[in-house]
Amino acid sequence: MRNNIRFADVLSFDIDRVAAAAGSDPGVLRMENLDTDVPPPPNAVAATRQALADGQGNSWLPFTGLPVLREAIAADLRERTGITYDPGRQICVTSGGTAAVMPVLQAVTEPGQQVVLTDPTYAGLLQRVRLASARPHLVPLHVDGGLWRLDREALAGIREAAAFLLMSPSLPSGVVFTAEDWAAVAEACERLDAYLIYDAGMERIVFAGHPRINPCQVANLAERTIIIGSVSKEYRMIGWRIGWVAGPADIMARIMVAVTYNTTVASGFAQIGVAVALTEPSGVTEAVAEYQARHETVARQLRGLPLVRAAGGWSCLVDAEELGIPARELSDRLLTRGRIAATPMTAWGGEVAHRYVRLVFSNEPIKRLAELRDRFDAAL
Repeated sequence: MRNNIRFADVLSFDIDRVAAAAGSDPGVLRMENLDTDVPPPPNAVAATRQALADGQGNSWLPFTGLPVLREAIAADLRERTGITYDPGRQICVTSGGTAAVMPVLQAVTEPGQQVVLTDPTYAGLLQRVRLASARPHLVPLHVDGGLWRLDREALAGIREAAAFLLMSPSLPSGVVFTAEDWAAVAEACERLDAYLIYDAGMERIVFAGHPRINPCQVANLAERTIIIGSVSKEYRMIGWRIGWVAGPADIMARIMVAVTYNTTVASGFAQIGVAVALTEPSGVTEAVAEYQARHETVARQLRGLPLVRAAGGWSCLVDAEELGIPARELSDRLLTRGRIAATPMTAWGGEVAHRYVRLVFSNEPIKRLAELRDRFDAAL
């Protein structure tokens, strides 16, 4: 059987391996997967149920998303970016945010072209670059004052790229880009004539004291930016599997073709529920406050250990190598001795990511997170 070069360097998430090892033991702290116990908006749940009862959205059409949802996305984007997007020509609904990544990469890259990501980054972004036959170029994040920072000098040294594929806040690190970071990205995109593919799935999950900047608000970036959004994280609607792409009309024409032939249509029932989530109060502010409180609990519990604090998002990282333990071994010891399910970052970047184990704090209440230090001590 022939080998396929696209898969040569594609690695497993490792999340499923850790989850299977943890099983269904209720005594295990579940910090391996990006789930959440903070409930979705009740109004969105009710609207989805009503759509099912009424038979709304039970159709293949429209391929690019229901008009009511595309209009709600346009209104949300106008508030975030200050830009008016044409719902028909510049917005396409997808089956979750990550399902949008491959069609966008296919529309903006040719085989062998370079795509810039951070190290670490979300494995679902990095491995999709490889599956699209593009070449990932990793710009390292470094730790400064206990927080992650973008290596802007490394960014300035890049000599070729078709696109930059970035998140803020980013998985798995929780890094939040500053105005200076985005200005450096804008300079690099303009210099290299590259697109910015911006995964905005966590854009509003930013903790107090850190900036929240949409790159479309940065000079010279809006006309190059393709936004990928979803309701999975901000709205806690993971199971709905609804996301979207928005961007300049010329490139969106290609992206819509790629999305249509990839999935045909996202769930119509779910689209109706998501439209309500985007247009009515949905508890985002309250959820962010809860995630910040959980993050602070993790930071207090692991004081003195090599934890890098997050500025936003649902997870943070522990430096296993600074503890003198390879990341996979620390993950195994946390589970077998400390009863903590946590994922090593083997597939989530390069030299930087491989040092770390991720702790997801979005799916465990503060009362259980308060046991974290005792469990770490047992593991170590």
